[in-house]
This record gives sequence, structure tokens and C-alpha cells, in this order.
Amino acid sequence: MSKGKFALGAMFGAVVGAIAGVLAAPKSGKETREELKAKAKAAKNTATEQVKVVAEKANVVATDVKEKVQATAEDVKVQAIDLKHRTENAVEAAKKGFYKK
Repeated sequence: MSKGKFALGAMFGAVVGAIAGVLAAPKSGKETREELKAKAKAAKNTATEQVKVVAEKANVVATDVKEKVQATAEDVKVQAIDLKHRTENAVEAAKKGFYKK
């Protein structure tokens, strides 16, 4: 199970538990609504913060992957140029060897 799924499940469970606790408490309707509103606002703030954290981590990972892809592309380009030169040299050497006979 991934950490994200676990965190989401834990947050959902906490919200459901808080709502169940508020609804089961012996308070007036107005007090219950105010408490539900406060808990919903707190859950929203927590979720918003978690989204920001995940977005920042995703941005870091995306930047890292982009840099690695660019570096790999450069390496492949250099290797391709080197292979091209070696192939051209081998062909020229083969031509010289063929014409010497």
C-alpha cells in the first residue's frame, strides 16, 4: 500500500470519526452544526496543505526526471556521433584494403 493511499484513508477515517462523534454528542442542533462546520474547515485546510506538499514533491520529481532525460539524450547523441565516426573510419579502411588487393 502506498503512503499516499494510506494517508488518504487515514484522513478520510478521521473525518468520518469526527462527524460521527459530533453527531452522537448531546448538543443542540446549532452547536452541532457549528462544530461540524469547524471540523469541515479544519479538514479542508489539512487537505489543502497535503495537496500543496504533494504538488511540490511532484514538481521536484518532474524537474529531476527532465534533467536526467536531457543528460541521457546528450549522452546518446555523443555516442551516436562517435559510432558514426568509427563506422566511417571502418568503411574507409575497408575500401583502402579492398583497393590494395
